[in-house]
Amino acid sequence: MKAHLSWRDALLALAIVFVWGTNFVVIRLGLDALPPLFFATLRFLFVVLPAVFFLPKPKVAWSNLALYGVCIGLFQFGLLFIAMNGHIPPGLASLVIQMQVFFTIALSMWRSGERLKAHQLAAFALAIAGMAVIAAHNGHGVTLLGLGLVLTGAMGWALGNQAGREAGQVNMLAYVVWAALFSVPPLLGLSLLLEGPTAIASGIARSDWITWAAVLWQSAGNTMFGYACWGWLLSRYPAATVAPVSLMVPVFGFGSSALLLGEPLPAWKIGATLLIMAGLAVNLLWRPRRAILGGEAS
Repeated sequence: MKAHLSWRDALLALAIVFVWGTNFVVIRLGLDALPPLFFATLRFLFVVLPAVFFLPKPKVAWSNLALYGVCIGLFQFGLLFIAMNGHIPPGLASLVIQMQVFFTIALSMWRSGERLKAHQLAAFALAIAGMAVIAAHNGHGVTLLGLGLVLTGAMGWALGNQAGREAGQVNMLAYVVWAALFSVPPLLGLSLLLEGPTAIASGIARSDWITWAAVLWQSAGNTMFGYACWGWLLSRYPAATVAPVSLMVPVFGFGSSALLLGEPLPAWKIGATLLIMAGLAVNLLWRPRRAILGGEAS
């Protein structure tokens, strides 16, 4: 594997995190018309259709696809959409969801039996401090419910990551498409139960071209382009080379939210962002001295 991203692949990685970061503003725009769970249903419905008829099912167990589909569809995005429907602003949501990095590490350690390293403890402490700053400002555009929902969504993302890793070497686009078969039914069922047909019909009636552009961005841009290309990069480069690029997601999230939606950036938001991103950076970029020296010698 190559150790450094080529210019072309670096631009591709930046395009992915740009899509992922600005996606939080897109979600907010879609929620202006559609109920959150129904919006999430449409997102994954258009991931499935029509691509499922053209991409062969990847050679993985149905149970693995179901786990990924439910964790990513229902828990990550279903809960995220509910949270962003008045409980947390887009910029903060783009930041808090990055806690999935730590949840992913914890799940991997549980499955492999590894122990937590000192730098990982320090990174987690920094991130928790950032979460505490956000929780302390409950009522300033964010509620404890919203924070809890996004953190639970981050855990769903981490569980989906673990399922994806245990699937092995597969066509990631086909994997995402077929797994979405298991995202749509629970999202639609809960939408009908909790939001009701009247709210769904009213949302469709209120929708305009911006709403449907948001749905398309969610399906084709964020899910199919983002996840497929990210998987392709991870197949060509070490994870330690690709993963740190995701630190740019909250930067694009806050920037686009401030620019397009006028989300304020008071000192406490900036402080929380610096704490959490410092924790992510320590976790992703820390290299033991012996490993660095060994790498130089090899």
